[in-house]
Amino acid sequence: MKFSSRKLENLVESLATLPSIGKKSALRLALHLLDFPHKIDGLKLSLDEIKDINRCAHCHNYADQDICDICADESRKKRILCVVESAVDVMAIEETQQFRGLFHVLGGVINPLEGVGPDRLNIDSLVDRVKTNEVEEVIMAISPTIEGDTTIYYLSKRLQASHVKISQIARGVSFGGELEYADSHTLGRSIHARTLYDLTKDN
Repeated sequence: MKFSSRKLENLVESLATLPSIGKKSALRLALHLLDFPHKIDGLKLSLDEIKDINRCAHCHNYADQDICDICADESRKKRILCVVESAVDVMAIEETQQFRGLFHVLGGVINPLEGVGPDRLNIDSLVDRVKTNEVEEVIMAISPTIEGDTTIYYLSKRLQASHVKISQIARGVSFGGELEYADSHTLGRSIHARTLYDLTKDN
């Protein structure tokens, strides 16, 4: 692809580094901004503002303050924790309007091939929350993949001493799929139809 402008080429190269954005999509976005320059200022402002976004001190979700709106909401069921991989999964589950507990964002799943061990995830803080906040149930809402199942098993072992009830969302989401791509109806039913996690099935 040959460019008549080095600045345009630099913009396309930058946009193409974003997930799911190829060179052609990046070029379309760049040309759109050139055709509608009034949108650039708003985009620049939004990009500057995201530098100030925090991670919630309780659940590790994105937040404007130290504590996210979900954790600060007194109407939520604070003794039920839903463990997810990412902030995207929180958004997906919130969209279902079927869950009124709190969340805990792991920041990924255990994946040795990618160099992601338990120490790279927000696992210690999860164990601490369960111990100190009298949590009654931990719902594992993690994508049904080999890595996801490995992570669920590891977390269940870590939480076993706390005697907390551990459940797993029903497999309405197909194995190998990712939670964020499940439709809200299926995801909502999976949460309602969750089952107790049985550690003995892996022994």
